[in-house]
Amino acid sequence: MKSSSSSLYGELQCAARFAFALFLSGLCGCAAHLATVETKPARLPTGLRAEEPLDSATKYLVAAEHEQSSPALAHDLLAAKISYGVLERHPKNEAARSIYNFAVARVVQDVDRTDLEPWRHPITVLTDQGGYTLVSPKPVDAEHDPSRYDLFPIDTLKIGGTFFKTYSTVSGIGAPIAVVGHTETPHFRQQYKYRRVYAPITAIVRFSGRQAHLEFIDPLKTERITLNKQVFPLAADFDAPTALLIARERPERLGMSRVLNPGAYADTAMLCQLQQFDPARTPVIFVHGLQETGASWAPMIDSLRDDPWIRQHYQFWFFSYPSGYPYPYAAALLRQDLDGIRRAFPNHKRIVLIGHSMGGMICRLMITDAGDKIWRDYFATPPAKTPLASDTRKLLEQALILKHRPEVQRVIFISTPHRGSKLAAGWIGRIGAALVRAPQRFTSIYTSTKPLLIADPAARPLNRMPNSVDTLEPNDRFVQAVNRLPITRPGRHTEQLRRCSSILELSSRGRAVGVGRQFRSRRAI
Repeated sequence: MKSSSSSLYGELQCAARFAFALFLSGLCGCAAHLATVETKPARLPTGLRAEEPLDSATKYLVAAEHEQSSPALAHDLLAAKISYGVLERHPKNEAARSIYNFAVARVVQDVDRTDLEPWRHPITVLTDQGGYTLVSPKPVDAEHDPSRYDLFPIDTLKIGGTFFKTYSTVSGIGAPIAVVGHTETPHFRQQYKYRRVYAPITAIVRFSGRQAHLEFIDPLKTERITLNKQVFPLAADFDAPTALLIARERPERLGMSRVLNPGAYADTAMLCQLQQFDPARTPVIFVHGLQETGASWAPMIDSLRDDPWIRQHYQFWFFSYPSGYPYPYAAALLRQDLDGIRRAFPNHKRIVLIGHSMGGMICRLMITDAGDKIWRDYFATPPAKTPLASDTRKLLEQALILKHRPEVQRVIFISTPHRGSKLAAGWIGRIGAALVRAPQRFTSIYTSTKPLLIADPAARPLNRMPNSVDTLEPNDRFVQAVNRLPITRPGRHTEQLRRCSSILELSSRGRAVGVGRQFRSRRAI
């Protein structure tokens, strides 16, 4: 009998979790978003009209495919040299550009496989046309040392998955490379960086006499380069590093776990920059919703990066948090991180926030002035006179005493249930809320504050601290209190982007166009 009861309980738990998954799908439009990355042999672009001397360059490249790394480097370098010379005379020769880009990618591959490190000392390369010296600028610091990364030429990667049904690159000169850090970045939290580097770079090789200069350029900082006294757009691929990050780290696996047991994933709450900080560019911070992760924004960010004007004027960040937390507490964590980046980057420009679903509700609290009004909705006395332990009072003040953030200049809401969600109040939402495990700290806070709380007959009675699903109900006390307060206009204005379906329901690049128009508005700077 005991075994039968245990089995029945397990079945009920399974059914409840399935129902909760349905609730989350309905509320945030989440689906299984995946990226796949496979390696493949690089192949020269077909259909090139490679007349002499480019025909010789292609023969060197074909020969290099069957050589060991050192002889291959010699042949690939000669192919780069020949095509470089053609570009000097005919800068619009598409065949020369394609062969040059391919050859430079192979040079990077050869250097990476042989551990030659020309940024540490010159490398002598013996070719059929004599010796060349391969050099590369010395790294300015450890972070820019190429030997700390795996270097993946983009033409050796086959990328797929739901996020990458469409794929875009920036045409130009150079070999796009995806770099991946060998190890975690030291002090990544203090520097507001992702724990491991996944970044785009573009490699070029310049020739001066018998010297070949290998350079790695950040395409998010440089759009055009001068080569042979000619100005070329720099080739770039911003999608591949994102695909590698998602395929390797699998951040989407944390989505449901961080709803059901937020306390166990407290250390995953973070504000993270997605590129080198630039004081001249406006920070854009994306805030995800229930059951999502920072990876949920990948298609939109890649879409926005396709626009050169947006790349020039904006830099992208994301705020991620365990979404089982009641959203006022998640907003308090965001405010703490905003304080942190103000200390770390005191010269940053005013910020744009973009929030989806519950993330939009978190962003709303960044542009709200409440004083102690919301506090008094819960307690009969002001904070200083409410008999609470100091640490409990501090946490509740951070969650309930709202003051707008002056560094926020604009907020964009996407599918945000400002007045709560009926799904959260329905039976599926109630099952889901019951499955969320409250952190121990929240349990003790609820125990100490319950005798002091003002009764709210309109709200659902709870015998525990509210979680994220509870704070999404339309009759939730906090939701109603916030909606009685006006928005403090951040700078110019706030936008509400209405969508007939959830932003995360669609993975097409076109989804970002509406937001892109907002960014391109000169008033947004």
